[in-house]
Amino acid sequence: MAKSPIYKIVFYNQGQIFEIFARQIFQSDLYGFVEVEDFVFGERSQMLVDPSEEKLKSEFDGVKRSYIPMHAVVRIDEVAKEGISKISEAKAGSISPFPMTTFNPTGGNKD
Repeated sequence: MAKSPIYKIVFYNQGQIFEIFARQIFQSDLYGFVEVEDFVFGERSQMLVDPSEEKLKSEFDGVKRSYIPMHAVVRIDEVAKEGISKISEAKAGSISPFPMTTFNPTGGNKD
């Protein structure tokens, strides 16, 4: 039986860069969002504990599905195995939002 793939998702959130791992990721029915499900974190039985990974575990504890705005996503990779989830501070000027057009269902301006 083939193992389900693992994805590394890197995204920008409130001045920080989050790096998480999940087994399910897809475009959401909510316009402009990416859905992330089935989060993967390292085993709690490890001798060394990374504080940023523990913070992410507690932040996503009990979360079934997370909706991440597309403009916040920096990168998505399919990886062979999960790594260490982490939070790092974004350096000024290192992240810029993806340019997006606004969705206008009427096709015209309301002037």
